[in-house]
Amino acid sequence: MRFTNTNIEEKLERERDKNGNAVEILAAVQAILRDVSRNQDRIQKRIENGTTVVANQFDFDLLQTEKIYHIDQIKNICIDYRLRFLDSKYFKGTIPQEAFSKINELEKNHKIELKGFKVVAPSKLFKLDDKDDPLLFAPIGNNYFYLIHKWGNDLHPLRKLLVWPFKNIINLALIVLIVSYCCTALIPSGLFSKNNASSEFWIIFFFMFKSLAAVVIFYGFALGKNFNPAIWKSKYFNA
Repeated sequence: MRFTNTNIEEKLERERDKNGNAVEILAAVQAILRDVSRNQDRIQKRIENGTTVVANQFDFDLLQTEKIYHIDQIKNICIDYRLRFLDSKYFKGTIPQEAFSKINELEKNHKIELKGFKVVAPSKLFKLDDKDDPLLFAPIGNNYFYLIHKWGNDLHPLRKLLVWPFKNIINLALIVLIVSYCCTALIPSGLFSKNNASSEFWIIFFFMFKSLAAVVIFYGFALGKNFNPAIWKSKYFNA
């Protein structure tokens, strides 16, 4: 006797046909999809409006401890990596479907309507007023925030190092000093004087430092740049 392979899809079709007709199934699916679509539209409007809320009434027994962050922890990360922590209404990127699903699940489990969404992301992902890794938060209260979803690509591994000069004026001055010294060392000795004296090196270094500092200051003022601690929570482009 020869046995044929079992087609699971056919078995599923027969099981479905025994328990209901196609019209009823389509009607049920359409109702589910309409409900999902309404929920997503409702959540998206709240994210885009970005209503300021101090706290959401979470059920603390259902919260995951590893997803709770204090404002000071968020601030430190934003300063180290030159990120911003702003209301979701300023975010111009695309919120993924998975984030909506997590919000919907949280609202059902906690029996609340989440508001006051916040986003951590680089400045380029925000619609800022003129004065590579978003995180979506909701406020818990007392300066604590609950991480709902993370999406996009991770930050460049060297980003913290690249933005280190913009952390404060001391870091920036130190970088200018180092670059000035390196540039001065590249200039052949005796180029401007017949005597190969150390004083010549330090005079060139002094003028090199002044030139680079002038360029940095001009760049900062011209483009309205500021140090990381001043911009992490600012909604202005040239804060």
